[in-house]
Amino acid sequence: MSRIPYLPYRGCNCCTVSRRCFMASSIAAFTAAPFVAVGADEEASKRDPGEHIDLKSLRPRPTVRIKAAVVRVKPPYWLGWPGTSYDLEGHRKEYEAAFQEMARKTEVTLQMAPKPIEEPEKVTPWIEQAKAEKADAMLVHLQHIHCWRWLDPIKKAGIPTIIWAPIGTAFTGHVRGISRMPGIHVISSLETSAIEQAFRIIRAKRQFEETRLLVVRGKERKEAVLERLGTKVRYIPRRTLSDLFHRTPVTDEVREVAKKVAAGAEKVVEPSGEDLLNAARAFVAAKHLCRDEKSNAITTDCLGMVSSRVVPTPPCLAASLFQDGGGTYGCEADVFGAMSLMLTSYLFDKPGFMNDPVPETVNNLLLAAHCVCGTKIDGFDGPQERHILRSHSESNLGVSLQVLWRVGRPVTLVRFQNPNQLILDTGVVVGNQDTPPAGGCRTDVKIKMDRVEDSRDVLGFHQVVFAGNHRRDVENFCQMWGIKVVNSPERPPTEGTA
Repeated sequence: MSRIPYLPYRGCNCCTVSRRCFMASSIAAFTAAPFVAVGADEEASKRDPGEHIDLKSLRPRPTVRIKAAVVRVKPPYWLGWPGTSYDLEGHRKEYEAAFQEMARKTEVTLQMAPKPIEEPEKVTPWIEQAKAEKADAMLVHLQHIHCWRWLDPIKKAGIPTIIWAPIGTAFTGHVRGISRMPGIHVISSLETSAIEQAFRIIRAKRQFEETRLLVVRGKERKEAVLERLGTKVRYIPRRTLSDLFHRTPVTDEVREVAKKVAAGAEKVVEPSGEDLLNAARAFVAAKHLCRDEKSNAITTDCLGMVSSRVVPTPPCLAASLFQDGGGTYGCEADVFGAMSLMLTSYLFDKPGFMNDPVPETVNNLLLAAHCVCGTKIDGFDGPQERHILRSHSESNLGVSLQVLWRVGRPVTLVRFQNPNQLILDTGVVVGNQDTPPAGGCRTDVKIKMDRVEDSRDVLGFHQVVFAGNHRRDVENFCQMWGIKVVNSPERPPTEGTA
């Protein structure tokens, strides 16, 4: 198995009926005769085509252990922040309870030291114990402003460390240097929700390490490992998926998926009942392929399969359903596009929207356009965003979602350029573009960029847009794991420069 620091992206070529009437007119399609397998090989024929695979079972759930301790000057003490009036024991218990609840929510195991560390010479033995136990990270709850020098051994420990310094335990001079060091995340605040996000930083890295990304393209079968994040990448021939699709029958699950998708849409424009059944079959086939290949995420040469007409439907709906269910299905066999989707999924428990960036020069907007978008924009457990069932725009085949993003929603844009560098920008949704009158992809979100003066200067391709302004959170993730952050230029290049 080789290690690959960078994989080039092979560019992209692009990309009304009421719901009640649609359901009534298409009911016959949902009771169609079973599909007859064509050309199934012996091994595939042994697999139960009706077996249901829970999408959540594909999501990596690694064991994540964090060792935690309180570090403070031994009480009682006189003067010095947080102050004699500060209830040390009361706040210690309060924060410990909050930390344990956040660990439960993020599925992290938090192991608190039974007693606070109250002497500087006891810090190093605690670190050595964490090393010996192979902890994934350490959490330090600081309870005195004079203890920052005690933490010097942490800088050389090589263990990811979160330092919780509630207001009253740090000045700017204390945090300026250490808070920008790779492997260390300092939280100087009273916002305990930041601890939950810090736990996600640790968990996300472990999820990347436990992920095998399946890349369906070309004719070769091979494997590699991405440096830094440790994600395994397995390449398999493109025909593996198209052959499996044709062996996938119209099962009860296929019918149920098709019905549920139709019922959840605001309206249906182009797709027929047969389109929905084929799109649901593509979803089921993708789940089976991931399970068979022991993979947690997938990205496919979807345009290649459609342009060569080896399948009757693009996998757009399948990819959207993966995104809503906590899985990752990336478009166009773009490895780092898929990795960017994983980032939003693992770090924020939200689906991402991988898109083609279009500058709208009259109103100076960025249009994020693609035919694949999840609907649970605010999180996997949240409600669906309004959406319409459309066809894949370029081919006018299959089922794609036109998701109508809420105006005024802050968004973040991320894109791994390679394992060591990530583009990061933010903006606000100001509208949605219909196709027609526009050409291009079905979900088309109008974004007013923050900081970037001219939309023509937005960097990258196949950026992933997701809900919320998470600039600082993404920066914290990248700092922890040594990933360089690049922002789009705030101002256009000066005259005479490229």
